[in-house]
Amino acid sequence: MRTTPRKLPLTGLVALAATSTLLLAACTDASQTGTDGSTSGSGDETSAAPSFDPSTIEVDDAAAALLPEDVASAGTLVVGSNTEYAPAEFIDADGKTPIGFDIDVIKAVGATLGLDVEVQSADFPAIIPALGTKYDAGISSFTITEERMQEANMIAFLNAGSAYAVASGNPDDIDPESLCGVTVAVQTGTVQDEDIAVQSQACTDAGEEKIDILQYDSQSDATTNVAGGKAQVLYADSPVIGYAVEQTGGQLEQLGDVFDSAPQGVVVAKDDTELAAAIQAALQSLMDSGQLEEILGAWGSGDAALETAELNPSVG
Repeated sequence: MRTTPRKLPLTGLVALAATSTLLLAACTDASQTGTDGSTSGSGDETSAAPSFDPSTIEVDDAAAALLPEDVASAGTLVVGSNTEYAPAEFIDADGKTPIGFDIDVIKAVGATLGLDVEVQSADFPAIIPALGTKYDAGISSFTITEERMQEANMIAFLNAGSAYAVASGNPDDIDPESLCGVTVAVQTGTVQDEDIAVQSQACTDAGEEKIDILQYDSQSDATTNVAGGKAQVLYADSPVIGYAVEQTGGQLEQLGDVFDSAPQGVVVAKDDTELAAAIQAALQSLMDSGQLEEILGAWGSGDAALETAELNPSVG
């Protein structure tokens, strides 16, 4: 999940199933090297993105009536997103098209409001300060926090947390409650990277074997090395785990439940209450119709969909 300080960038995951191993490569780089010297990727990737057509979404007239006049007359919702975080938001294999479940969700919001959507790639920390000037809204795996709600309106639409994945069938019989002595792959600089070090220390403090931690600069390399058998467990954000399971064609499965969950949402300028209300109504419409779950489900995250689009929800 995106918190502050934010995670290191993730490039797009492209999955190609093979008979014994899976290649997951970044769609913007020819190859990527993990901290152990391993590489993955090639220059000939094709998009693994699910197909989403905003024209299948019907306009919700009641929600559209809530739009502020300037946005309604412009006909386009301009959205800032840090497109480096698959599967939520990343750049397709063509090197220019933003894709991901966040991108599909905001396009569906726009369609519900009768608007086109223009997604502009942006530095993650720069999105909220530019709301109301450069961007009408932002969507970029924003975890909803009290601090952010002091700066912007936030409309919740999904829950995301952390999760584990292992080879299908859990052949090593790994217990998610104790990873002592297990080899775990993580992306460097993530909250999971920090947490697994704490878990490993707890193992040794209890007289157990330490966790063998394999750190990678990209999430795609971490996933590749679990699918290929170099590591036993993948530890990442729950949507990343869901996407890895979906794209590996059964080579991986989630181990245990999602934990440390928190809501994520769309951000709108703090003083733009009309637009916040319109986006809230659009998201609720998508929830009520089941289309939000369908959109997220195409990326392996259908279970993350919320049932109520709360504006500035209470968070712990």
